[in-house]
Amino acid sequence: MKKKEKNLLFLKEYSLSMQLTYNYVDVIVPLPLQATFTYSIPSELNGNIALGQRVVVQFGNKKFYMAIVRALHNNKPVDYETKPIVSILDNYLTINEFQFRFWDWMSEYYLCSKGEILKAALPSGLKLESETKIALTNLDSTTIQITDKEQSILDFLNTSKSHYIQDVLTVLNKKDTLNSIKSLLDKKIITVFEDIKQNFKPKLEQYISINGNVQDARFINKVSESLKGAKKQLQAFAHLMEFLNNNNLQEVERKKFLQDHDISVAILNQLILKEIVLSIEKEVSRLEHFDIEPIKEKELNTFQASALENINNEFITKDVVLLHGITSSGKTEIYIHLIKNEIAKGKQVLYLLPEIALTTQIINRLRLVFGSEIGVYHSRFNDSERVEIWNNFNQANKDYKIILGVRSSIFLPFKNLGLIIVDEEHENTYKQYDPAPRYHARDCAIILASLHKAKVLLGTATPSIETYYNAKAGKYGLVELFKRHKEIALPNIVIVDMKKAYKQKAVQHNFSSILLNKIELALQNKEQVILFQNRRGYSPYIECRDCGKIPTCKYCEVSLTFHKATNSLVCHYCGYTIKNKANCHYCSSYELKSKGFGTEKIEDDLQNFFPHARLDRMDLDTTRAKNAYSSIISDFENHKTDILIGTQMVTKGLDFENVSLVGVLSAENMLSLPDFRAYERAFHLMTQVAGRAGRSKKQGEVIIQSLNPENFIIQDVVANNYQHFYSSLLQERKEFSYPPFSRLIRITIKHKEQATLDFAALTLSQWLKNSFSDRILGPEYPPINKIQNLYIKNILIKIEKEKPLKKAKELISNYIHEIKISNQFKSLQIIINVDPY
Repeated sequence: MKKKEKNLLFLKEYSLSMQLTYNYVDVIVPLPLQATFTYSIPSELNGNIALGQRVVVQFGNKKFYMAIVRALHNNKPVDYETKPIVSILDNYLTINEFQFRFWDWMSEYYLCSKGEILKAALPSGLKLESETKIALTNLDSTTIQITDKEQSILDFLNTSKSHYIQDVLTVLNKKDTLNSIKSLLDKKIITVFEDIKQNFKPKLEQYISINGNVQDARFINKVSESLKGAKKQLQAFAHLMEFLNNNNLQEVERKKFLQDHDISVAILNQLILKEIVLSIEKEVSRLEHFDIEPIKEKELNTFQASALENINNEFITKDVVLLHGITSSGKTEIYIHLIKNEIAKGKQVLYLLPEIALTTQIINRLRLVFGSEIGVYHSRFNDSERVEIWNNFNQANKDYKIILGVRSSIFLPFKNLGLIIVDEEHENTYKQYDPAPRYHARDCAIILASLHKAKVLLGTATPSIETYYNAKAGKYGLVELFKRHKEIALPNIVIVDMKKAYKQKAVQHNFSSILLNKIELALQNKEQVILFQNRRGYSPYIECRDCGKIPTCKYCEVSLTFHKATNSLVCHYCGYTIKNKANCHYCSSYELKSKGFGTEKIEDDLQNFFPHARLDRMDLDTTRAKNAYSSIISDFENHKTDILIGTQMVTKGLDFENVSLVGVLSAENMLSLPDFRAYERAFHLMTQVAGRAGRSKKQGEVIIQSLNPENFIIQDVVANNYQHFYSSLLQERKEFSYPPFSRLIRITIKHKEQATLDFAALTLSQWLKNSFSDRILGPEYPPINKIQNLYIKNILIKIEKEKPLKKAKELISNYIHEIKISNQFKSLQIIINVDPY
């Protein structure tokens, strides 16, 4: 069936669902379950229920959940009695047909349940789930013997009719509180029940207005007369009347008026009490509103204009186009022109970015052109803000024209997408790893666009091997832009051979003399520096020189990373933390040595080298707060920071005009990872971070410190030779049958008992080998073979591109199902990761 016919069919089904009488609905619940579940429709709800609406259903004996209506019918289940729908939550569609079809594809391709997709797609504020409440019964407790702990619970419950059990546990914060609750239940003094807890609450603000016609002289005189003996109240009334008249307003925000006019709350309350002033409660948005006059987009230079024309020409015959433009070539300005064209057609645009950090700079540039037509969606927004953005799509005349967001933005309820831009398409952060669905936002964006008959532009200076292969093979259009904006030369890249530098004693605290001299020169010239080290913390581990032991995680097979700021040793896998001691945890020796270095140590050392330099650090430790990204980036943009130290966050598309020097502290960290993509990612990261230098005034410089300067990846970065990098890795991938010549599916198996894990992994791999023969690699332990008290083994499946993927996935699912239903493997965790890169 053609897409247009499917859309028409859904509209017809929706229309009919609002007209006909149905007895049953099939719903999707936000649980890791593939099937839909059938419920009966109470007579009072008939005619009010439609596909895509949120409803409340009872699932199991007690629990209540929000669910999404997927189908309406009159087919009564024959093998069980249906429960009725409890209530309808919305009078509009929360999920539209484009989303349902997108979920269907995602469920099939990534081998996950629709319940898992629903849970990932909707903001938490829209996913209602019942919680247990406790309340007092009418039983007289004075005749029953109770303990002091039980009495404290009863005292707390006396403050209200009922309380969520979690609130009781949090407030009382006493050991054995649950046991005391159980005891009170047994004595029938309290009762428990399930209640739907609304996570999203509209934001309300107090407004004030004058209770009368301010143009009527008689009204003014009457008020003035009544306030004769209350001078301050009369002044407050006069200020309010003047403010409303001058601004042509009927009402004003109470808090703002009091602050601006230095009026006390007591004075205003007296006017409200006398009914001269009205107090009004209004629902307001949590989202920032930018009521600015948009400016005209910048004129493109000759090369940009040519690239834009070529993109539009490619879109005539291709749905996906790759824009391969070197760093600082002005790709964002091309995006802006494309967005402008789509908005003029009445279409929506999704602009995807790999990191939240990037949204800070890009949103400022886009708002100058598009004003309030653009919305931002990412996980640093609180849940209520994300609900408001979601609901914006369901309000007449309020749809955002442009959404700027990270990977989760693909789940928003677009109705009329015209274009999806995937900026920095090569980034691995577009891949969701945990929990399911383990999707890749770039690949999903292509499918989502096809459902809307929209176009996709993939933009990057360093295309992924798969994307460039598809472009060269003619599957995607290809447009290349190899001139920098303002025609500034690419940075001069210098490799420092650290082996020689160590021998010549030209290294201080992991800094070569060359790099230190270049930093000093940049600071003297009032220029800025970016230093890149892809490891956070102070040092990866601390070793005892006497016993040779290294503190390790209690729950994972990994060393603890030293964080100097908190003087703690932290597991970066599970969060386990212990205090760092001056002596060895094992033999009590004081001969301890920190090994390796992270961003925190670099910052510490630089403060000693350049005590007057203003330093900042951008890594996971410094960006946990909501506005931390924007604060760090804003300070660097406004030259409040001289040197910015960071992990891969600093490599991704940021634009700073005053950066003249970039330093890569250790290329080996990236090149030595046990991953077939290690070289590809190293090339991407080094090329991208190098591109932050010399973007507006003069040619920049890049210093790469390496113990292996002859490595061809480093040489290709220096020469900016993408073609050699691509052809070298492509040949290797072809020889060993890796993407783009095959598809990969990784099965991860976890269990607390190592022997059980070994047996289960071996059993599953043997079954798989019966069907896939030598396409199976493993089972093998990963480098970190135990995380959070669970041992881990991986099985990798390679499937040739020309082989039927659907049949292969069915076989894999069947084998895993057989393992799961076996009694001896019931507590086994099995994770399927399609395209695990």
